[in-house]
Order: sequence, then C-alpha cells, then structure tokens
Amino acid sequence: MDIFARLEFLKKIHLFHGLSDAELQSIAEKVEEKTYSAGSVIFQQGTEAESFFLISSGKVRIVRQTQGKEEQLAILVNGDYFGEMALVSKRRRSATVIAMIDTTMVVLKRQDFEELYKSNTKLKPNLEVVIRSRLLARTLRFKWLRPDEVVYFLARKHPIILLQKLLLPLFSVAAMFVFLYVVSLIFSPVVVLYTAVIYLVLLVLWIAWLILDWGNDYYIVTNQRVVWLEKVIGIYDSRQESPLSTILSVGIETDQLGRILDYGNVIVRTFVGRVPFSHVTHPNQAARMIEEYWQRTKDFAMGAEKEEMKDAIRRRLGIPIPSKPMPAADQTAVPAPKRTLLITRLLGENRLKLRYEEGDNVIYRKHWFVLIAQTGIPALFILGIIGVFIARLIQLARSPESALIQVLPGGGFSVDTLAISLLIGIVPFIGWFLYELVDWSNDIFLVASDQIIDIDKKPFGTEERRAAPLENILGTEYERVGILGNIFNYGTVYILVGGTKLAFEDVIYPAMVQSDIDRRRMARKAKQDEARSATERERMAEWLATYHGNVEEFRREQEKAEKKPKSE
Repeated sequence: MDIFARLEFLKKIHLFHGLSDAELQSIAEKVEEKTYSAGSVIFQQGTEAESFFLISSGKVRIVRQTQGKEEQLAILVNGDYFGEMALVSKRRRSATVIAMIDTTMVVLKRQDFEELYKSNTKLKPNLEVVIRSRLLARTLRFKWLRPDEVVYFLARKHPIILLQKLLLPLFSVAAMFVFLYVVSLIFSPVVVLYTAVIYLVLLVLWIAWLILDWGNDYYIVTNQRVVWLEKVIGIYDSRQESPLSTILSVGIETDQLGRILDYGNVIVRTFVGRVPFSHVTHPNQAARMIEEYWQRTKDFAMGAEKEEMKDAIRRRLGIPIPSKPMPAADQTAVPAPKRTLLITRLLGENRLKLRYEEGDNVIYRKHWFVLIAQTGIPALFILGIIGVFIARLIQLARSPESALIQVLPGGGFSVDTLAISLLIGIVPFIGWFLYELVDWSNDIFLVASDQIIDIDKKPFGTEERRAAPLENILGTEYERVGILGNIFNYGTVYILVGGTKLAFEDVIYPAMVQSDIDRRRMARKAKQDEARSATERERMAEWLATYHGNVEEFRREQEKAEKKPKSE
C-alpha cells in the first residue's frame, strides 16, 4: 500500500478514531508492511514484545498454552489488530499468533508505538477500552460464543452506579443506631446485642447482593452481534442481542456527571427495538466500535451476495465451484456439572426461575406474586401448624411429667398425641402447597425460533397448549397494571394473531418479553427473506446462463441482419 492507502486503512479502524489527518499520516509514514504465509508463526508465547500488528488482509489464529493444552482465544481478520497488551503492560507475549492463510500486516515498531501511546491523549482511552475488554473476555470465557466469534468490547456498568446503589444500605446504618438506642431503653443489653448482630448479617448480605447484581450485567460487542447480558441470581437470566446486520443507528446519551467521569448510555437501535448499554465507561469508544463492525458486516454481506451470485451462475453453466475453507469445529469446552442444592435437585434447576433459556427457546413464568397468591393459604396453615408444634415442644420441655416420647413401665413407648396429630395434620397442607407450586411452575410462556406457545398444565391433570407461528403475528403490546406492577416491573404482553390475541400474563419485565418475541419474529422473517432471495438469485442466474448459452446464436443472427440488404 502507498501512503494514501495506509491512511484510508487507518481511518477505518476505531482505535484511531478522533485523530487528525496529520496524526494519522504520521502513523502511516512509520508503519511498514510484512507478509506471512499460511502456517507461519507471527510471534510466540513468552517472547519479548517488539511490534504492534494490524491485519491488512488475511486471517490469524491466537492460541495460548495452558497446563500443556492449547486453547484458542480468537480468530482475527481484516481490520483487526493484536499485540498491544504486552506493549502497554511491558510484559512478554501471553499467546502465540499463527497465520491461517497468506496474511499481510501493517506493523508499528515498539518504540513508535510507545511514543504514540504516551503522546496522544485520544489513542490512550481507545486502547484502554480494548485491553480491559480483552482481559475480561479471557477471564469470563462465555460458553455461548461461537467458535469464530471474537469479543471486541466487554464492559459492566460504571462503578459509580454501584456506589449509588450502596448509599441506601450505608445510610441505613445511621437509622439502625437510632433504633438500637430506642431498644436499649426498653430491653436488656443482650437483646440489643442480638439485634445488632442480626442487622449486621442482613447488611452484609444486602451489600453482597448489590455487588453481585451489579457484577452480573455485561454489555458485549462481538464481530457478529451486540449483546446485553442481565442476570439476577436464581430469579432472572436474560441475553438480549441483535445481529450487527439489523442495526439501524447508534446513539450516545450522557449527563453532566457522565461527561466528567466519562460514562454514559450507548443506544443501539435495531429493526426490533433498542439494545441499551447503560452507564458504560468510555461510551464514545464503545459506539465507535459498534459502528465500525456494523459497517464491516454490511461490506461482508455485499461481498457474500456477489459470491453467491457467481456460484449460482457457475452451477447453471456447469462450471466447477471453487472449494471454500470449512468452518472451524466448535472447540467450546463442555462446562463442568454444577453443584446444586437439594431443593433444586428435587424441584428442578429452573423450577423457580421467572426467565431462562433452553437451547433456542426462551421460557417465561408468571411473577412470584402469582405464586404467593396461589400458595398463600396452604403456606399460612403450614406456618401456623409449625408454630403450634414448636409451642407444644416448649410446653413439653418445661413439664417434668411430660415428654414428646415417653417410655412405658411395661415396655414400649408412647408419643404425645397433640404433637403427632400436628405432624400428621401438616402433611395435606404440604401436599397442597407443592401442588400449587408445581401448578404455577407448569404455566409457562415459550418463545421459540418459529412460534410462540402458551402452556397451562395441571399437575396430574389436563394440559392446554396455545401456539401461533411467528410469521402470523401482526403486532405486540404490553401493559403494567397497578402500583405493584409498576414497582416490580411485571405485566401482561398481548400478541395479536389474526383476529385473536394471545396473552403472556403477569410476566416479569414485559418490555423484555415483547422484545424477545419481536426479535425472534424478525429473525424468522429474515430467514424467509433469505430463502426468497436465494430463489430470485437462482432465477437471475438461469436468465444469465440462458443468455450465455445463446450469445453466439444471437451474434450470428445480428451479423446476418446487418448483412441483409435494406431493400429486403
């Protein structure tokens, strides 16, 4: 590449976003091109870091040796870069990079890279975002990533959001001191001590919960999609995503504090709604990354369409189609079996979850308030019987003449009649409680890749199943009713199918349910559109092949017509 081609190449890479033309030209003058043949090792794990690499054309594989085993970290292609982590941290290479095909690199030497990193204030945050994302991605190793999928951006919410959530439990400490003072005026010091210990335990659990909840939300940009992971342990598990090809626009929203601390919201608008990256650090860099890979996807789709058209024409003309490299086998490690609680093993891992995923299916249940309403009466009876049973045990313990189990003088033993009656009497209420629990759990709403299903199954009874193909859905809407519905964010999603409506009732995060349905509907539509495009492509190829097969005949007829006297 000449200097102008290098300059255009650098402008397309988000890493250099914000640099002036003069700064980019200075970089373009310092870089040099190197070519590596397929199978060549570009650098080895454990060696000194000497250069920063940008891929001009080709493909490389990044692998790491861990405990004698080779682990594939990523596959990088045109426009990607690598080698910056060791240069910034001044460490040896943490992985080996191998050229998969003949590859051309634009290489910046270490001295020039370090000078650029120190002197350019706009390049530094770009690199920091990349390095932080890659380190976090290597630590988490998401199992749902495809073998050829590379994480380019990965972030949590800004720490200031966690601090804001922690203010309430911290302020509650002052209120607790006042409460303890009041308790000390009425009760003994032992009661005050027990109250303080219970509060401290609850406070620690509360803070730990807030930290875990903050740390379980991730915003991800890969070379194929944008993803928002949201998880509430044991309650909610969501992965909202959109392919890069469905993006319509990328926007940024910040407030004054966000501009000072460099955080904000990145709003990705797609055909089916929004994927919000809320309160992420360096929002401008994140938005630029999404835009770059979005443009890459469009360029790739256009190139792929041209190749498909060429292959269709080759088939019609009987020309052999050039072989294409097979996709890499899925090397995703099988996760180790998780340890589960006894109640989880008895009821099922997902029995109490309000949202979870099984393969391509997203499954919702009604909110826990519905469960409480169904199990409330038997639960009150169970708690009441347990309370009476405990009171009876205390009464028996205080009476020297009585005991729960008494040994009779002539042999044998007797059991306290009231206590055993209570134990027997609690059994039907436990059965009632479990019946209502299973009944609530069996009432599910399922969003599959091709249809939506509402299943209502009675334990030991009938099963009612209502389904509708995704392509028949005319529209969706949701509503949250009442104070509780708005506070705890649950409601009903209505799906219009023909002249009827299906209702996903009392589901948590109804906007998310609506988004799941619309996203699957658009994916289904895109698949059908692709099938129609393939049919149209074959039809056009048939026309072109027919023309190609008769071009000589047309040429002869044209020549004959030109030679024919005008009088004729």
